[in-house]
Amino acid sequence: MFTKNIFSKLSKATLLTASSLLVVFSLSCGTNEQVTWHGQIEGELFPVVLLLDWTPNTNHAGIYIAAQKGWYAKEGIDLTILDYAGEPTQLVGAGEAHFGISNAESVIPARSQGIPVISVATIITKNTSSLLSLQEEGITRPRDLEGKSYGGWGGALETQIVEELVRCDGGDPNKVKFTDVGNVDYLVGMERDQYDFVWIFDAWDGIRYSEVEKRDISTLAFRDYEQCIPNWYTPIIITNLTLVKEYPGLIKAFMKATARGYEFAIKNPEQAANILLTSVPELDKELVHASARWLASFYATDGKWGVQKLKVWQEFESFLREAGLTSKKIDVSEAFTNDFLP
Repeated sequence: MFTKNIFSKLSKATLLTASSLLVVFSLSCGTNEQVTWHGQIEGELFPVVLLLDWTPNTNHAGIYIAAQKGWYAKEGIDLTILDYAGEPTQLVGAGEAHFGISNAESVIPARSQGIPVISVATIITKNTSSLLSLQEEGITRPRDLEGKSYGGWGGALETQIVEELVRCDGGDPNKVKFTDVGNVDYLVGMERDQYDFVWIFDAWDGIRYSEVEKRDISTLAFRDYEQCIPNWYTPIIITNLTLVKEYPGLIKAFMKATARGYEFAIKNPEQAANILLTSVPELDKELVHASARWLASFYATDGKWGVQKLKVWQEFESFLREAGLTSKKIDVSEAFTNDFLP
């Protein structure tokens, strides 16, 4: 039952854009008869909360576009976007937000633990992660990582991906050193020889280092090694299964506006960048424009934006389970749906 207030679990420090929000969940199982979607209750906009996976960036551009252009309001939705420096799957599963930006590596274990979340769209079709190093390290293929030091967050998936890439290319993964560094300026650490390579997201740090700062870097893109590691969907848009059951019209309305926003970003990257900068003016202008141009060709590599494939989910679930990162098999056909895409 959706009667909770999002402030009950999120501290003021994490709610960077929500100080004026008074009520975010007026949904309850006893009010179904009042909802006459096209979204509104008696013609009023319906308050909906979306929880980001990090601070705003070009991954979220379609959402900001749809909000600024009034497309959510047209669907009867009064959308509040909340910054959140963390992974929102648990919070969406607990009914603390209607929607969240997440990833497959969080949804699969969440589903295995009975957390009621489901992915309703992938924001990007192909994984846009890479391993970044300075050119002087001479890392041009995965087996070159032998004898090198990886600087990361200490996550099990990080270790598994790096080791599998090295092993697949004929190298010895036992010769890779892993160092926990957290959220730092990666290039500074590499220049100080604290570690030799890191995991980055191409559309942000990759663009920043290569196009904005013009640094001499090398990257190993995950999408170039799908014979070794699977593709997986990240980021994705998730919602709660109670909403799916009780308020499918809300989800359809939300996704109609959201898809329209990303379709705009695909066709108009420069305008998309300007709209994001209007909403979040503290972002670096040059980086946002370069990133928006780069992402325009990655949002929907298979054609229609948002569509998820069963095979991608199955292969990634198997990878996680066989690596010991999840404890039991789940039916991934229930972890995602394309039914709410327009």
